[in-house]
Amino acid sequence: MSDLSLPRTPVSANLLLTQGASQAGHIFLMERVPHHDGPETVLELLNRPEGFFAFRPAANHDVLLISKVQTVSLSVDRQAPIADPARLSAARMLGVELVLAGGSKLGGWASAELPDHHARLLDYLNASHDPFFAVWTHAATHYVNRAYVLYARPLS
Repeated sequence: MSDLSLPRTPVSANLLLTQGASQAGHIFLMERVPHHDGPETVLELLNRPEGFFAFRPAANHDVLLISKVQTVSLSVDRQAPIADPARLSAARMLGVELVLAGGSKLGGWASAELPDHHARLLDYLNASHDPFFAVWTHAATHYVNRAYVLYARPLS
């Protein structure tokens, strides 16, 4: 049988599940997607309708199929949540602190592409029905499952 899968690129990531500690490994992004030029983004991978994604822990070489429903967050080093420079420059930066299930905190910025009259943190968090959204720092971008956010606090 021939392999009809699309080429995928491994990306280093840290995975936090509902059970257990954060673990380093790799996720696999499609090199091409039909709806835009360039490779798939982490946010697109996580918000696809499929319930699982492939993750290879750094500790061993066995690929695990991870349930998105059990994923609290997935973090990647130094990757802007919006790759297009024109879109990024037009986006409003919203400071945010999240408290996640289990008590961990995450602070950073959300890049909101919203009209000025609807550009609050509340608007950003409610703008999409997708399960995951992005919060970034200078060191990493964190893709957070909104189901595990206990509360968010805007930061000035």
